[in-house]
Amino acid sequence: MHRIGFLFLAVWLMFSCGAAWAASGPLEITLVPDASNPPSPRMGDRLKFLSVIRNTGGRPAQGVVAWISLVQVDPGREQPMDLEDWSAHKAVTEAVVSPGQEVTVEWPMRLIQSGNYRVVVSAVERQASNVVTSPFADFHVRRKPTVESNRILPVALGIPGGILALMGWRRYHRS
Repeated sequence: MHRIGFLFLAVWLMFSCGAAWAASGPLEITLVPDASNPPSPRMGDRLKFLSVIRNTGGRPAQGVVAWISLVQVDPGREQPMDLEDWSAHKAVTEAVVSPGQEVTVEWPMRLIQSGNYRVVVSAVERQASNVVTSPFADFHVRRKPTVESNRILPVALGIPGGILALMGWRRYHRS
């Protein structure tokens, strides 16, 4: 009786480990911020992230699609961000990634809104049943004042001053 239980357990372990191995796939992804990124970015700055998609398996990866995702992680404001304004470079494709081959991708991003964010790169093969993701890259975007006094003060004083000058010129030239 114990032999049957042991045999059942061994068969179950072989199938479960085999399924986990098959599901993991041959792709690995790394993601790092570019060294040229500002150390304390603020709204309007541009960041770049670099990812390497590596085929660590023994077979070619067919029809690989990789994309970047951005998530805001501020307490009470957790949400995925629409990349329409943040990045025009949303996805890349590779027809075949051979065993041992690496594909390096730059992901540029323009910082639209202040807050705390996480970025991740995901990839999938045409025939895969799962998604492979990179580790997170976290960053904080500082608020940038949208109304700057050195830009608005000349307009705020200049327009009324110009109108008064025009009115004075017209009055002076009438008499």
